Amino acid sequence: MRKTLSMVCLPLLFDFACCRAVIAQDMPGIEICTVEKTMERRTGCLQSNIDFLKRTMTQSALDQQQKLDTANRAIVALQAQVKSLQETVAALAKPAAQAKPTEAAKPSPVPAASTDGKPAAAPEPAK
Repeated sequence: MRKTLSMVCLPLLFDFACCRAVIAQDMPGIEICTVEKTMERRTGCLQSNIDFLKRTMTQSALDQQQKLDTANRAIVALQAQVKSLQETVAALAKPAAQAKPTEAAKPSPVPAASTDGKPAAAPEPAK
């Protein structure tokens, strides 16, 4: 029983010790460099901050460029779709436009305007 317990607990303790070491590692980021006493350490700290900022800016620029490229591809696809729909509408409107002139060719009775500015009398209906 004791041997089984040590076989289970020993790996758990080892994992816990390893995780604690990983947590204590320095994470990259902006550090306060004024607490450093020596000029070399302060210079190294500032250089670390500069490197971090350069990496962050480069990654941000790449991410934004990818978003722009994706948006541009979507715009091109939508423009092609709009053009296709415009062609479809034009094709559907052409037969309708050809059918309407026969109806529009019939002159409708419009009363002639009088010269004195008064509306003309409506024509008398044919009996």
